[in-house]
Amino acid sequence: MKEFDHALVLGKFYPPHNGHHHLIETAAARSTRTTVTVLAASTEAIPLAHRVEWLAEHHRYTDGVRVVGDLDDHPMDFDDDHIWSLHVELTKAVLARRAIADGEPHRAPVDVVFSSEKYGDELARRLGAEHVLVDLDRTTHAVSGTAVRTDPVAHWHHLSPATQRGLARRVVVLGAESTGTTTLSKQLAAHFGAPWIPEYGREHTEHKLKAAQAFDATATVDGLVWTLGDFEDVAREQERRLWAETAPLVVADNDAFAATVWGERYLGFRPEVHQGTEPHLYLLTDHLGVPFEQDGWRDGEHLREWMTGLFERELAQRGVPWVKLTENRFATAVTEVERLMRQDVTRGSRSRA
Repeated sequence: MKEFDHALVLGKFYPPHNGHHHLIETAAARSTRTTVTVLAASTEAIPLAHRVEWLAEHHRYTDGVRVVGDLDDHPMDFDDDHIWSLHVELTKAVLARRAIADGEPHRAPVDVVFSSEKYGDELARRLGAEHVLVDLDRTTHAVSGTAVRTDPVAHWHHLSPATQRGLARRVVVLGAESTGTTTLSKQLAAHFGAPWIPEYGREHTEHKLKAAQAFDATATVDGLVWTLGDFEDVAREQERRLWAETAPLVVADNDAFAATVWGERYLGFRPEVHQGTEPHLYLLTDHLGVPFEQDGWRDGEHLREWMTGLFERELAQRGVPWVKLTENRFATAVTEVERLMRQDVTRGSRSRA
C-alpha cells in the first residue's frame, strides 16, 4: 500500500530533463497514481505534443504514471489571487481529462502535489492536497530548463534519450549519383565528431542483388526489377536509423525524402512515404565539376542534371532549410552546420510524429 493515492506533478517541462524525471519517479514511488501535467504557453518554441511524447516515452514503465498536456496562456503572477484561480481551475480541468479517460471521473482530485518549487505549497493548498517538496536546491540534478535551452550541448547528459532524439540537429546530404554525398557527409561527421548515417539505398541494392542471384546466379545490378515496396522499405529504414541516434548533431547520407526522389527516378512516379521528421538542414551536392565515377553500381550519369534539378525543385517546394553546394563545398557545409548549431535548440525541435 502506497502512502498517497493520486499525485500531481505539474510544470512546463521546457524541455524535460533529469531533474523532472527524478521528481516524477519520486512521486510514483510514493503514490498509486501519478498524473504528470504539462502546461505549455502557445509562444513557447518546443511544441506541447513533443514534451508530452518525450515524457511519456521515458516513463512508459514507471508504475502508475500518466502524462497529459494542455495549453496555459494565463499570465504568471504568484501575488495575484485571480491569476492563481485561473491556473488552478485549468489544472483541475486537465486532471478531469485523465480521470474521464480512465473511466473514473470521480477520482480526478489529487491528495498530494510533488514539486521542486516554492509555489508548490500554495498550489497544493488550493487543491486541498498535501505538498511534498523534492530537491528544491537542485543538488540531486543541477540543471534547469533555462540552462538546457541556453546551452543544450553542455547539458546534453541531463536529457533522456527521448528528449535527445527530439532536440538533436539532423543534417542530411543528398544529391544525384556520384556527386560526393557519401564523401562529404563522412567528412562533416568526422569534423564535428557526430554520428554518421550511411545511405541505406546502397545496402538495400546489395541485398536485392544477392536475392536475385539466389534465383539466377548470372543476375546483375542492371537487371534488377525495382518496385514501390523497395523504396518504401528504403525510406522507412533510412528514417529509423536517422532517429536511433541521440547525439546533439547527426549527419546522414540521404534520408526518407531522398529515397522518394530516387523512387521517381526508377519508377517514374513519387512514392508516398510518411516522413515523421524534417531534418534541420539539407545540403545538396551539385553535379557540376564532379566527375562521374563508375563503381559497378551506378547507371545514371546521363540523368545527373535532371536529378539535381529535381532535388532543387522539391526542396524549394518543401520550404525546408537547404543549401546547394558548388565551390568550396566542405568549407561551405561546415559554415552552414556551425550556423545551425548556434541557433536556439528549441527552434524547429523535431519529434517523431
